[in-house]
Amino acid sequence: MMEQITGETHRPGRIEVVCGSMFSGKTEELIRRMKRAGFARQRLLIFKPAIDTRYSSEDVVSHDRNVIKSIPVKSAKEILDYASEVDVVGIDEAQFFDHDIIEVCNSLAIHGVRVIIAGLDMDYQCKPFGPMPQLLAIADDVQKVHAICIRCGNHAYVSHRRVDVEGQVMLGEKTEYEPLCRECYRKALTRTQGYVSKLF
Repeated sequence: MMEQITGETHRPGRIEVVCGSMFSGKTEELIRRMKRAGFARQRLLIFKPAIDTRYSSEDVVSHDRNVIKSIPVKSAKEILDYASEVDVVGIDEAQFFDHDIIEVCNSLAIHGVRVIIAGLDMDYQCKPFGPMPQLLAIADDVQKVHAICIRCGNHAYVSHRRVDVEGQVMLGEKTEYEPLCRECYRKALTRTQGYVSKLF
């Protein structure tokens, strides 16, 4: 590793996870941390799943339209092809990656890389999303951020899917999803699906 500007010759790797519902500022926080690392003259790369083309096919873009250059990859192991000479690796929308992402992140951290991950911890049915539970388990640091429930103003708990489409993975924005607290989510399911008792 390149000697840091603080004079350190060895910097232990670590895994940081930022999680929460949609519209909670996960990507915004990822971009903030990556830019700070850049100001510190650290070598960094940021990756996103190739399927996420909502705002850009290449850049990571927050809902507030903050942008940072990224490398879209189709599989988690592709990250290792690029990350041999970096100090910090950022990974956005981690829930969309295959479970190899866990091994990849551990390997990077073992080799002294700071890994910053942003992702949805739960899907629209309040179920753990993809590899996120394992990433949360192996993280050195976890920050859960919250959107605001658009119906009552409390902390949002889940990304409620507003359209009648099944399947865990469905890319979307405010037309397709809304952040809701537990109570407003329960009421939404009561009105539209009638199987709340199965979930709560």
